[in-house]
Amino acid sequence: MIEHGSLPHAFFYGPPGTGKTSAAKIIAKRLDRPFALFNATTFKIEELRSYLKEYKNALLKPLLFIDEVHRLSKNQQEVLLPLMENHEAIIIGASTENPYFAMTGAIRSRSMLFEFKPLGKKELEILLERVCENHSILLDNSARDYLLRSSEGDARAMLNLLDCAYSLGESPLSLETLKSFRPVSLHEGSSEGDTHYNLASAMIKSIRGSDENAAIYYLARLIEGGENPEFIARRLVILASEDIGNANPQALNLATSTLLSVAKIGYPEARIILAQCIIYLSASPKSNSAYKAINEALEFVRSKERLEIPPHIKSFHEGYRYPHDFGGWVEQRYLERPLSFVKWIPVGFEKTLKEWLEKIRSIGG
Repeated sequence: MIEHGSLPHAFFYGPPGTGKTSAAKIIAKRLDRPFALFNATTFKIEELRSYLKEYKNALLKPLLFIDEVHRLSKNQQEVLLPLMENHEAIIIGASTENPYFAMTGAIRSRSMLFEFKPLGKKELEILLERVCENHSILLDNSARDYLLRSSEGDARAMLNLLDCAYSLGESPLSLETLKSFRPVSLHEGSSEGDTHYNLASAMIKSIRGSDENAAIYYLARLIEGGENPEFIARRLVILASEDIGNANPQALNLATSTLLSVAKIGYPEARIILAQCIIYLSASPKSNSAYKAINEALEFVRSKERLEIPPHIKSFHEGYRYPHDFGGWVEQRYLERPLSFVKWIPVGFEKTLKEWLEKIRSIGG
């Protein structure tokens, strides 16, 4: 479309530092159109209208780029609709949030949505080499590797870190200097190559297998590699529900508290919080019944016919039997036909929950 001199209204979404703003500037240049950049956090309708007055009778309409577009209010989004409808400008918005949820249906209907993925190591390498060559920056191998790994697909973050270190006048730039500015990975991983993912996988599998010492060892490896504590904690929250579940419901509470705590505290103290959580999760009874139940239910919904909701449990329908009027439980139909997704595992608190459920059903009216 760009090669043919046209472009629809578009919204770019994806992680920071993946080239959304750069792409918009390149597109405006290729289309040889006037370019104006707005930010939704300071966006004023009057400024937009004033800018567009200059191009009211122009054959070539401007390209308007709105950054952080998910921060536009609903009213501000509605102001854009006639501009888009009447082609008074090409609107391009950028967001780190998915516009399927952040933008109104009317906006999405009038535009194309393009997802920007994190840059791969090869793309970051090209960019880093180009910058170092243009500015005669020397890097030792460990510093170069850390720039690529710790930036995790975010080109802006990589260049900001390089700029900070370069400003000190050191040559060649060292790993120690870079780590003095950014001691841990920005996002998902900081270990070399696939080691990050292998270490995380080994830690999770060790907890699942109730080997607390192995899990603590892999935690230490991740921490020493500069791993972001929030990444580790997020994995623990997932495990607490997927692998422990209702066998020990408190596991999810502790893992969630761990995530909140390490986000506020950071290293070095976060290592203690993570270790406490890992030991607790390792020692907890294990159940994956919730994990299996939702997967089986989703597969059923995707591949089988949709079941009708029984009339008596729809909104504002008569015939519903209020369980509290019958001692807490009463037999009635909640599905068009019986289905069984939950396979109870008789371990830990999950065994107690099943016993509770059986008792509730036995005393109901």
